[in-house]
Amino acid sequence: MSSTDFSSLPLSAATLANLAALGYTEMTPIQAQSLPVMLKGRDLIAQAKTGSGKTAAFGIALLEPLNPRYFGCQALVLCPTRELADQVAKELRRLARAADNIKILTLCGGVSIGPQIASLEHGAHVIVGTPGRVQEHLKKGTLSLDGLNTLVLDEADRMLDMGFYDAIAEVIAQTPARRQTLLFSATYPAGIQQLATTFMRDPQSVKVAALHDDVQIEQRFYEIAAEQRLEAVLRVLASFRPQSCVAFCFTKQQCQDVVDHLGARGISAMALHGDLEQRDRDQVLAMFANRSLSVLVATDVAARGLDIDALDMVINVELARDAEIHVHRIGRTGRASNRGLAVSLVAPAEAHRAQAIEKLQQAPLNWQPLDSLKAKAGDPLQPPMVTLCIAAGRKDKLRPGDILGALTGEAGIAGSQVGKIALFDFQAFVAVERGVARQALKRLNEGRIKGRSLKVRLL
Repeated sequence: MSSTDFSSLPLSAATLANLAALGYTEMTPIQAQSLPVMLKGRDLIAQAKTGSGKTAAFGIALLEPLNPRYFGCQALVLCPTRELADQVAKELRRLARAADNIKILTLCGGVSIGPQIASLEHGAHVIVGTPGRVQEHLKKGTLSLDGLNTLVLDEADRMLDMGFYDAIAEVIAQTPARRQTLLFSATYPAGIQQLATTFMRDPQSVKVAALHDDVQIEQRFYEIAAEQRLEAVLRVLASFRPQSCVAFCFTKQQCQDVVDHLGARGISAMALHGDLEQRDRDQVLAMFANRSLSVLVATDVAARGLDIDALDMVINVELARDAEIHVHRIGRTGRASNRGLAVSLVAPAEAHRAQAIEKLQQAPLNWQPLDSLKAKAGDPLQPPMVTLCIAAGRKDKLRPGDILGALTGEAGIAGSQVGKIALFDFQAFVAVERGVARQALKRLNEGRIKGRSLKVRLL
């Protein structure tokens, strides 16, 4: 039995059987380093990026000591965004299948608080939420953390970037002093040290190298003049023609400039930044995940917690100010067994940032001349799918099967032409192949979904 085997840990037989059923045989490096510490009840600071297996690590650790018969909040996970909270809750539910009836609830902003209050009245063992909304429930008295054993701060660096320090401090003030605190972060800014010193008891530290395999992710750096930036983004896209690409910017204004420039050339691009309403954010992310948007132009804060399968390419419209954030950005591509490409545009004023990346990677950067980029023939980059937005959602008792049934039944669309379906509280998004989008829209608007006439529009 190797030390990376889950069976080398003091876990229950039911947990081990469930991990095997989920296909978890060997621990990832972060799991192997952190689980023995967490299962002893020690506080922990772990430096690890998205995609390293950290959610399963803290998930196993917080579920193991739960008492299913006590319906109070025994574990709390704080996350920077609603998307990440949903992802974490989904993973925890899979991990909790071994235990009897463990209730996991998400508490995030951007949705109405009433249904959350009703769910809390029935009790929950684990809460996953964003700091602001958890703080709101504590103030209202609708959530009590008196029975808390484990507190997890996930992507703590991003929560600090988003200005959540005070909210986190207020939440922690309402937890028992004898709790276990687990802090996970991709980078280690000064604020993390402050959190650890103030709120943790003699924490152990583990760090997993966050460098990427060159075989998995090919990196290319292009030196540009600052005024060439927008045109250079176009040249990169025209040359590589990725099906899905995230372009990282610094500011909301830079995001908008890139989106406008690409849109004027017929390239489907949308911005993702902190000022978007939750509804708009849901829409942009659903369109990108279902392949009806080619280029997502995002700030670092907004893109945190993005879980996109098979991302072909990342473009750094401007280099990150921190070399570790650069590593984090490019790690979005080349996931699982797919190869990825990361292209960075570097103006002379950013030369020192490039040197910092070179130093961190301990390898020379792959510089290429900008005029080596040649446009490939073809229409402007258009995504393969189109999204239909339906004006009803979960709260209207709509299910993915109802939407699929309406499309493949009366609308006469083949199941293979329907893509991802994303349900939200009061709206739903479904992707269909571009060639059948108009037909699908017409049939759905003329027909019925689950016996009801619902308004459907093309995004």
